Amino acid sequence: MDTRVHAVTVAAPRSASDLTVRVFADGADLDGIRALAADAGIAGFTTNPTLMRKAGISDYERFAHDALALVGERPISFEVFSDDHADMERQALKIAGWGDNVYVKIPVTNTQGVASEDLLRRLVAVGVKVNVTGLMTLEQVEKVADAVAGDVPSNISVFAGRVADTGVDPVPLMTSALAIMAEAAPSAELIWASPREVLNIVQADQVGCHIITVTHDLLKKLSLLGHDHTRFSLETVRMFHDDASAAGFTL
Repeated sequence: MDTRVHAVTVAAPRSASDLTVRVFADGADLDGIRALAADAGIAGFTTNPTLMRKAGISDYERFAHDALALVGERPISFEVFSDDHADMERQALKIAGWGDNVYVKIPVTNTQGVASEDLLRRLVAVGVKVNVTGLMTLEQVEKVADAVAGDVPSNISVFAGRVADTGVDPVPLMTSALAIMAEAAPSAELIWASPREVLNIVQADQVGCHIITVTHDLLKKLSLLGHDHTRFSLETVRMFHDDASAAGFTL
């Protein structure tokens, strides 16, 4: 008897143009944002304080307005950075006033683990588009979906890549999150956050995720989607040979 396990796979998209998941560029490098803004395949933009610090940003508001001038009408998310919910609300209202295409990133909790649901309800009630960030559990998805329920568009960012970093397959989590949101918050869209490889973009596409945020570095690999593996193997062998020659190795 054949006891081998045969995996059931769904055909991957052959190119980025075949994707149904919308790709949002995730970064804070203005030159990179400018270049990606010229790419019709980029549906939106996100950033966060960590990426901004890495890019050397010191003036938050100036950076935000510079980025807004580059992205046009496409959605872009900017994150509050206070750890106090009352001050988060003040920052969120200011950020939301920068444009109709602005989504305000609100962390799922503050650094003390205090949930942000009451703040989310207040913001949604006055029409602020929120992008709730840092989620990693279905319990968090359920609570946040309830908090953002209504007609105001919102995003729920589940950090599937960080879940995978712990050795857990994020696909079942994201599939369940979509079902929860469809029932509790149909105006909200699920973001597959923190992808690590092009495979994650394919996974997000196959489960029906609305959006995936992709760093500028990972976007450079998107052209490999559907790349012939025999050809890729030969290119790899040639790379090793060329690098050995360039290094002048001898034995």
